[in-house]
Amino acid sequence: MDSSDKIVKEIRGIIRVYEDGRFQKLTGTEVLPAGIDPSSGVQSKDVIISPETNLSARLYLPKTATKKLPLLIYFHGGGFIIESPFSPLYHNFSNLVAAESNVVIVSVDYRTAPEHPVPTCLNDSWEAIKWVTGNCPEPWINDYADLENVFFAGDSAGATIAHHMAIRVGSENPRLSINLRGIILLHPYFWGADRIGSEGEHPWKPFMEDVWMFAHPGTSGLDDPLINPDKDPKVSDVGCSKVLVCVAEKDILKDRGWYYKDILGKNGWNGDIEVIEDKEVDHVFFLFYPSADNAVTLRKRICTFINNNPNM
Repeated sequence: MDSSDKIVKEIRGIIRVYEDGRFQKLTGTEVLPAGIDPSSGVQSKDVIISPETNLSARLYLPKTATKKLPLLIYFHGGGFIIESPFSPLYHNFSNLVAAESNVVIVSVDYRTAPEHPVPTCLNDSWEAIKWVTGNCPEPWINDYADLENVFFAGDSAGATIAHHMAIRVGSENPRLSINLRGIILLHPYFWGADRIGSEGEHPWKPFMEDVWMFAHPGTSGLDDPLINPDKDPKVSDVGCSKVLVCVAEKDILKDRGWYYKDILGKNGWNGDIEVIEDKEVDHVFFLFYPSADNAVTLRKRICTFINNNPNM
């Protein structure tokens, strides 16, 4: 075997690193083109947010868009390492959510590790939010997105990003021309050094820790506030009035999702939070089995959360 082909690091299903520094991302690299979704009529297109960093997003516009609609800014999962808005999993999910919830979606293509370790993904996501809320040149945003009715959402690592973006909205008092009404955390990737619930016995425990340490080599560890909200002094600054957390019974991250409610409560956050657990399913099942009854139900929860606005 050539020394350049020697594998020095592998995270199963995520990435393989070779001795000469090359790496191979093992999934989430397939790209679907933007266009019109034949089943829903949702239109999508790709936009460049920052040519300097190649930061981009895929926008989604429902077929029924004739007026200002709620805006959902979405952050994909993938352990901060893999996936993009353009992959089949996320493109198909966004088409469904845009159609069923009647929302405009900005799905952010933040840069990923190892080329761009954490916190690059957070900085990119914040730049995307500022692009949306600034002098945005994009007609779909200007004509159809209601910046008084904005939501952040994400799954897994993307839910972690959505959480931090909400903190930035609340803590930095930015002059953003948006009203962040709520955040939707789907199977959030939170962690910590102390085991809670069933984590200590779970076979995926080493995997979850390995992903974080690889994605953020400069981290202070498993209690880094970027991955453990219980250690974040700014956690009560989540800048919205309501939070929806969805967890899965067979997911190792389930207990962290439930504990997030306790963390916000004990730190004085004054909004409303609901945690809902889907039985007999595992991490981000709704991406892999979008037609399953529980995946349809989860998307209905998203729709209700976004569109049930008594103040509108």
